[in-house]
Amino acid sequence: MERIVVHSDLNNFYASVERKLRPELAGVPLAVGGDEEARKGIVLAKSEEAKKFGVKTGETLWQAKRKCPGLVVVPPDFSEYMKYSRMAKAIYAQYTDLIEPYGIDECWLDITHSTKIFPRYDGQKYTGEGEEKHFSPEFLRFLGDTLRERIKSELGLTVSVGVSFNKVFAKLGSDLKKPDGTTVISAADYGRVIYTLPVEDLLFVGKATADKLKKRGLSTIGALAAAPDGLVHAMLGKAGDTLVKYARGQDDDPVRPMDERGELKSIGNSLTYPEDLTRPGEVKKNLYVLAESVAARLREADLGRADTVHLWVRDSSLNSFGVQKKVRPTVLCGEIAEHAYELFLQKVRPPFKVRALGITVSGFDGGSSQMTLDEVDGSYSRRERAERAVDAIRKKYGYSKVQRGITANDPDAAHNDVKGTHLIKPAKFDDGQEF
Repeated sequence: MERIVVHSDLNNFYASVERKLRPELAGVPLAVGGDEEARKGIVLAKSEEAKKFGVKTGETLWQAKRKCPGLVVVPPDFSEYMKYSRMAKAIYAQYTDLIEPYGIDECWLDITHSTKIFPRYDGQKYTGEGEEKHFSPEFLRFLGDTLRERIKSELGLTVSVGVSFNKVFAKLGSDLKKPDGTTVISAADYGRVIYTLPVEDLLFVGKATADKLKKRGLSTIGALAAAPDGLVHAMLGKAGDTLVKYARGQDDDPVRPMDERGELKSIGNSLTYPEDLTRPGEVKKNLYVLAESVAARLREADLGRADTVHLWVRDSSLNSFGVQKKVRPTVLCGEIAEHAYELFLQKVRPPFKVRALGITVSGFDGGSSQMTLDEVDGSYSRRERAERAVDAIRKKYGYSKVQRGITANDPDAAHNDVKGTHLIKPAKFDDGQEF
């Protein structure tokens, strides 16, 4: 049976929420960013007006101001962004229980088998309520437009919506009409809609992967879809097989509710910083903040220990790289952070300007790892019990009640509950490769 998958993307999310909170900012070029007095403060988000001046997410505020002298900069308020994100999900939940977040501002919805309140389409008008589903482009467009209008009328925000028969094409559809548009990519004519698009428009094709594909003449999604299987596999390995499958419309990945754990293959978090990190101590401290989140989520997921730590780094020029290493299986924050910091020191030499960091762990053992020497003498087990006790205290009394020494004297780090307040998007294939 053909699926109905929706991808919703709240437009210019941080900036749009700020305008909702401050109506006087309507119509002016706006950026959400770090300290405006610090030359290394960066743009975290921008409005459509700022985008027209060439302002880009991730560039420094002084660069953005040079492009757009009238740019208004406001500090981020993540508690408000999370509140609006939850309100949007509450609207989606009125249509389906299958809601998979893709970051704080994007979600996939599967309404194929929903018995909730979508109207029937009789070919001329939409009437009544019921379980009947129609896969005509007219109905699918009505579906997307309905969600857009509800987000706009109830939250005062705009959203771009893609409707398709799989997650990859639904995501691609939401990217095609911004802001505030609906794009339908149906099983009947997806080739006509997407095959002329640049290959980097396909989900998980980052710059490094796109460059490799283009060197072999695969510059469009259609060219990738028509490529011999062996060619792309020889270039990219299993990741190449996946990309070819995506380009051919063969993505069968289900929309997974946020609390579904059985299929998790990795757990991670990343952060873009309001100011560049320029000292090793700053990097180490922030890696511990990220590792706190990753380790807590790993323990919560009950997947056992992880035997691989991945580090992702983006610099002030928006260049990025990823590197990973096999480690002794662990669920401990300190071990994950130290492995990540070791990878950083191996790959990065001062002077540096780090714009963003990410840590991911994978290779879960399901609790079946053999005991090591320090576990026999109780060292590892004691540390694990301590970290689980901290999890329980934070859950009951708040994140900042218990802090590590490395972060306790830094108010920003001590209160930065990445697990509780941030969602990230899955890393591109590029982020797991060395280049």
